[in-house]
Amino acid sequence: KPRYRTRAVGLREHALAAGRDATVALIWRDGSRGPLASRFLAIGVRPAGRRPTGRLAADGTLPAVWLLAEWPAEVGEPTDYWLADLPEDTDPAELVRLAKIRWRIEHDYRELKTGLGLDHFEGRSFAGWHRHVTLVTAAQLFLTSLRSDPKAAAPV
Repeated sequence: KPRYRTRAVGLREHALAAGRDATVALIWRDGSRGPLASRFLAIGVRPAGRRPTGRLAADGTLPAVWLLAEWPAEVGEPTDYWLADLPEDTDPAELVRLAKIRWRIEHDYRELKTGLGLDHFEGRSFAGWHRHVTLVTAAQLFLTSLRSDPKAAAPV
């Protein structure tokens, strides 16, 4: 387990230490009532108290990850936090876009359950469940590729 010379610092403490001046104003999408925008802080941190899932750095420490914090202009401290293990040259706008696509995830999950039968499995073995989930996922991949293909024929 990696050892550090300093105590573990919480996400809130990291964000407050960086300060509001380190935030940038970003628009993550156009909503029905105009652009959805806020101020965001994106800094590198090393998560403490976790078992490393990847390789350790040469000095035995955990690799740095992104701490993304939403810090609206009208409040005194950040309101939402995300950790991401994306490359260190990732644009903060891309971090925000990925953090804010919850609606897409919920839509896809609902489609997996209702349209493709993710919740229909009634077996008792892991192998059977695994086959079922694999086929449902393949069906979703097929539908997504059809939807994103501009040359695909429209449904009849």
